[in-house]
Amino acid sequence: MDVYEILRSAILNKQQVFCQYDGHPREMCPHAIGTKNGESHVLSYQFGGSSKSGLPPGGQWRCMVVSGISAAVAQEGQWHTGDSHTRPQTCVDNIDVEVAY
Repeated sequence: MDVYEILRSAILNKQQVFCQYDGHPREMCPHAIGTKNGESHVLSYQFGGSSKSGLPPGGQWRCMVVSGISAAVAQEGQWHTGDSHTRPQTCVDNIDVEVAY
């Protein structure tokens, strides 16, 4: 399975994904995947790992270019999401799949 399919399946099954992105290990729950300007993007809630900008306690929303993600592994675990959904997402223009609540 390629990275896109791993992320897509994790969204449909509400699974956690562990991966590498931008030189950092990421622990995240992907929420939506599709394209923006013709390139595959995923909107995820990162709850563990690290990033160049740091990770606040409890986690943070992240928009990632799928081609930059490597070593992706989906697994069962606690589902994480942000508390606030007050702003519309701008990460994915054409949504392929998104998490169902």
